[in-house]
Amino acid sequence: MSEKKEFFNYKGFPLVRNKDEIYYGNMSDEYVVWIQITEKKKVGDIEVATKLKLYKMSTDETKNPIERISQTSEKNGLYEALDIANIWLKRAATA
Repeated sequence: MSEKKEFFNYKGFPLVRNKDEIYYGNMSDEYVVWIQITEKKKVGDIEVATKLKLYKMSTDETKNPIERISQTSEKNGLYEALDIANIWLKRAATA
């Protein structure tokens, strides 16, 4: 018997982190947001992301990777990055 793995959700979309990359959104939707952590700083015992690059990407795997990117941005903190990523995904869902 296999178990279905549940992902952490943030504002209604799955959020998956792998090292310094975060994927936000449903792969079954038209777009997801790929977030790269490019800078971090140590706060106590925890590393905190201070600079992030965001890429709104099509989930259409027939397109080449460059064509799949439709929007980009840079943010100075995870909250700002997730806020704009959430706006992008909500707009894409209603377009």
